[in-house]
Amino acid sequence: MAATRRRSVLATAVTGLVLSAALTTTGCDAVGKALDCVQTADSIADSVTALQQAAENASNDPAALERSLDSIDRDLTEIGDSTDDVDVEKAVDHLGTAVDNIRTAVRDGDRTPDLTPVTSAAGELTKVCTP
Repeated sequence: MAATRRRSVLATAVTGLVLSAALTTTGCDAVGKALDCVQTADSIADSVTALQQAAENASNDPAALERSLDSIDRDLTEIGDSTDDVDVEKAVDHLGTAVDNIRTAVRDGDRTPDLTPVTSAAGELTKVCTP
């Protein structure tokens, strides 16, 4: 009876290890990607805040606006390269378009571009990155 019980406990332990290994190789990858998305979305939120501050101080440091836009672009590339989620890709594209529009407005001489599309798109990205 004791041998049967030991085999049962051993079988249960082995099954648990196999399931843990399976979850580690599949579930953790998904969790890791989601965490990367959240962290990068958080970085984008910081960059959008910096963009807002740069826009307010554009007359003092016009290059700060461009640096903020570049920072957002880098973060968008990072998310875009690391996801295959359709909603995340759509949010990345939307935010990229908003950033491009601000760049164009600044190049065309607008010293106070409307940042609303960028903040809205950044919020959209944060929503789709949040599990």
